[in-house]
Amino acid sequence: MPGLARALAGDVAGLGIGVVAAVMGVAGGELLIPTIVLLYSVDIKTAGSLSLVVSLPTMLVAFARYSRGGSFAVLVANLRFVAVMVAGSITGALLGGLLLGVIPDLVLIPVLAIVLLISAIKMARHV
Repeated sequence: MPGLARALAGDVAGLGIGVVAAVMGVAGGELLIPTIVLLYSVDIKTAGSLSLVVSLPTMLVAFARYSRGGSFAVLVANLRFVAVMVAGSITGALLGGLLLGVIPDLVLIPVLAIVLLISAIKMARHV
């Protein structure tokens, strides 16, 4: 894809992912990583790192928006759950960073595909 078309496709994808992320209250990584890999032909590890950088502003905007609307009352009601998940996420991020150079793309890509497939099936059944 030519540079301008790729940039436009990236803008459109980013807009769509941002809307979905804000509506669902997620960072959008589950959409960002496949989009970066497919649209920009980047390896999955680099796409994961880029996803983190792109997700940060998305999460900050969503955080600001949701905090104004009083939507975080559920966090206070589930403070123990939140604390455990935050601790697990930080530990997992540290461990994942250490494993970044160890686990090959040939393992990561099918694992990501399976996670996305299971997530899609669960979402389809939930709706």
